[in-house]
Amino acid sequence: MSFLEVRQLSIRLGAFFLDDVSLSLGSDEYLAVIGPTGAGKTILLECIIGFYQPDAGSIFLEGRDITHDRPEDRRIGIVYQDYALLPNLNVFANIAYGLKKQLRDKAEVKQKVLEMAESLHISHILTRHPETLSGGEQQRVALARSLVVEPKLLLMDEPLSALDPRTRREIRTLLRTIIARTHTSIIHITHDLDDAWALADKVAFFSGGQLRQMGSLEDIFHRPATSQIADFVGVSRFPGKVVDSDDNGSVIRVDELILHSVDPAPIGSNVYVALRPEAVRVYRREPRPCEGGTTLFCKLTGMETECNMHHLVFQAGKTQIPVLMTTNALTKLEPHVDDTFFVQLDGEAVRLCQEI
Repeated sequence: MSFLEVRQLSIRLGAFFLDDVSLSLGSDEYLAVIGPTGAGKTILLECIIGFYQPDAGSIFLEGRDITHDRPEDRRIGIVYQDYALLPNLNVFANIAYGLKKQLRDKAEVKQKVLEMAESLHISHILTRHPETLSGGEQQRVALARSLVVEPKLLLMDEPLSALDPRTRREIRTLLRTIIARTHTSIIHITHDLDDAWALADKVAFFSGGQLRQMGSLEDIFHRPATSQIADFVGVSRFPGKVVDSDDNGSVIRVDELILHSVDPAPIGSNVYVALRPEAVRVYRREPRPCEGGTTLFCKLTGMETECNMHHLVFQAGKTQIPVLMTTNALTKLEPHVDDTFFVQLDGEAVRLCQEI
């Protein structure tokens, strides 16, 4: 049995609901939960911790049915987007709050608070109150309060969303360090896909109250099972047909294009080709042939800039190929709309998935 098992969980809370959700999480695993707003992600966490009783289904932690246990008996921590720090208590007292609820003696409480504060680099703010702290400091205090009670499982609901990019990177680094030391399993709801890339072992995609796909980073970000998931994680998908295949991969026809993939599939099968836009290489002059890959002659038909990234669209026959490029790469290429280029896709960039 897995460390955590959610079995056929269903609940309806007004407009929000979960419908027959089943998932499992191993010990020491980090699960990122992604999906559109209103998908039921927060309800999932609040059922696991015990704030709501499900209408149907069950939850097992380390083989024990905890579906009807009180939240305080589950040894599960939770961190919300707004941190939920107690304003009338200083940082030390906020971190110590859960330990005191467990009736630990004063010496043990002090030792554990000081150790956790040291590991999260907040020892210098223990006497301050929450309103005097920066967002990053409040986040560290909230994490310290949740981790100091040594939860078996930590649930996090958009905990990094209010932080600036630099602070987010710092908190991610601290999270990796603390998790490796404490061996805490994590379920982390996020809309920032960088959180998933940086932290997660597994990813689960929810929409409409249902779990649509769960798997490794490779599964979700390179082989999305539906067009909705592909759009959410920034993958282009093209319907195609396998025209040749062996142990080294497949040859797929997409409209009039012939593409090569490292993924094997039965000859004659209908598949979807999944292509991450940052995996596409673009050249002014025809490059050397790519072994196990494809080189296409294309016209640049669109170009948009977002922050320091640039979204380009190339037309190859009837097929549009989106490309994501850094400012440095764009400067070297000096592209203009209607210019022609060579677009190269190696077999590792072309992945196969099927609609579910």
